[in-house]
This record gives sequence, structure tokens and C-alpha cells, in this order.
Amino acid sequence: MTQHGEKRATVGTTWEPARRRLAPIVALLLLAPWAAECSWGGFAGSDMLLVVVVLAPMYGGAAVLIREVARRTGGGWPVIVLLAAGFGVFQAGLVDQSLFNPDFLADTEFADFSAADGTRVPVLGISAQEAVGFLGNHVALSICAPIAVVESYVSPARRPRPWLRAPGLVAIAVLYLLGSLLIFADDSGRKGFLASPGQLMGAAATVLVLIVVAALPRWRRRFPPAPAGAPRPSRPGALVLVAYLGVNMLSGWFQVAAAVVVVPMLAAVLVRWSGRAGWGQRHVLAGAGGALAGAAVLAYLVPPYAPASPEQALASDVIVSVIAVALLAGAYMRLRRHDG
Repeated sequence: MTQHGEKRATVGTTWEPARRRLAPIVALLLLAPWAAECSWGGFAGSDMLLVVVVLAPMYGGAAVLIREVARRTGGGWPVIVLLAAGFGVFQAGLVDQSLFNPDFLADTEFADFSAADGTRVPVLGISAQEAVGFLGNHVALSICAPIAVVESYVSPARRPRPWLRAPGLVAIAVLYLLGSLLIFADDSGRKGFLASPGQLMGAAATVLVLIVVAALPRWRRRFPPAPAGAPRPSRPGALVLVAYLGVNMLSGWFQVAAAVVVVPMLAAVLVRWSGRAGWGQRHVLAGAGGALAGAAVLAYLVPPYAPASPEQALASDVIVSVIAVALLAGAYMRLRRHDG
């Protein structure tokens, strides 16, 4: 988006009713933590509301800020994905430090379920499997899927535009920092663990590199669409679903190897398809739907963090499925209404 376009969009939002202007921001603040921590069955249905409220400043704040940066700079989805990866490293490496803490899941139901200890990389002090799981889910579920779903509910004119002015951006940034500090200060999460200076510096350097790459001008260049038509939206949706389940249903070094092969191939195919004529928001929503649907399926196969009876676990998984279907169906209906 050009500078003139941004100015015109900002002026336009000042005349919109506050409820209409703030609705997608609030929705993104709430959807991001749900997708990040609940969509794959991590918490019981009775705990989901509390989880969403407590984690909204961190997850939701990051999702809003990343979207605003991408839309203001005109970088689009490449910038969103790169900044989402940066958020994933920042969150798992510097905030809750789950990337380096070997006991992060020790008091959860994943302690005996996961094969993460078999993929420890001594030099880096990380589990390769946990790195794939933590960072991959932060990109797919914490940031990209919530943005794609919420943008599908708004009109086509509002999707590429920023939703916040400078005071709002500052408020969300402060909210995000406070939310992150809250999680860092919660010793029950880190269990007294602190990463080494070398690990912290490595994580910080990785975040900085991803931010620098996201700032490259190449993401703001626009090329004419390829003459070949875009596939039906069901194809990217099915591809993301199969890739998500295929990687996450493996464990140990098999999962790591699958991620190293599958994720770049998936990204290459999606980039190629997105450059074709006819690619639109329905394709984007389908990709997000594939990730959310994959997480909802996975919820039936993995335990929640806390012990639960089979009946409680099943009820929570059904709640996840119902919410995911309702979100995606509602977004699809809005797209039909707005986009025809």
C-alpha cells in the first residue's frame, strides 16, 4: 500500500463507528490465544475462557501488531509469515523459554507422551522436535490462521488496510509487552528455569534476522498474476491439512525430517498458487481452515496439559471442533456475502 493509500485509509477509519472499527481488533485479540493454546486440545472446555483472557495480551497483541505492520508496509502475507516466525522464536526462546527448558512439559500429560528428549541437540540446548512443534504452531495457529479468519469477516476494502492509528498501535504494543512480562514472571510456567546468555543471544539474533528479512523491499513489489488460473480453494485447504497432520502425527527425528522436507515444499506450492490469477481471500481462508481443522483433529489424538477423564477430554475436543467449524463456516458465509 502506498503512503497516500495509507493516509486515505486512516482518514476513512476516523468516521467509522467505534464498534465497527474495533470489532476485528477485539476478535483478533481473542481468537489468537484460542487458536494458539486451545484449538489443538491443550485445555479443557471449562478453562478456555480464562486461557483466552489471560493470554490475549501476548498472543492477541502480537497478532494485531504483526498484521498492522504487514498492512501498513504493503508486505502482505510474506511479511506476516516472517514476523510470525520471529514472534515464535521470541516467545519460545525469550519469554517462556520453552525452547530451551528441558522440563517445560515435565508436569503435564506430555511428559510421557512426547519423544522430544530423543531429539536433544546438546550444542544448542534445544529439542529439535519441540522446536518444530513450538515454532510451527506459533506461525500457523498463533498468528497466520487468526489473521486469515478475522480478515475474512470484514469487507474486501478493509482487508488490506490498517485498522489502528498511532495511539492504538502504542496501546497494543504496551499490552503485548505487559502480557509477555506476565508470562515471563510466572515461575510456575518456567519452573525457575533461565536460559543461558548464549541461548538468549542466539534467540535474540534469530528474531532480529527475521525482522530484517521481513523489512526487505522485495516483499512490497507487485508482479502481474501468472496466466494460469488459481486452483479451487479446497486444494490449498486440503494441502495444508494433510501437511499439518502428516508432520504432527509423527514424532522424534521422523517428525523433524518430515518438517524439513514438507514445510518448504508446502510454502513453495502456496507461493506459486498465490501468484496466479483468481487467487483470493477464499484461498487464504481455506489455508487457515486446513491448519485449524488439522489442530482440531489432533485434539482427539493428544492429551491436554492437565489430567482429565476420557469423558472430559472428549467433551473438550468436541467443543474445539464445534468452535472451529463455527468460525470457518461463519467466515465462509461472510466471504460469499461480501465477495460474491
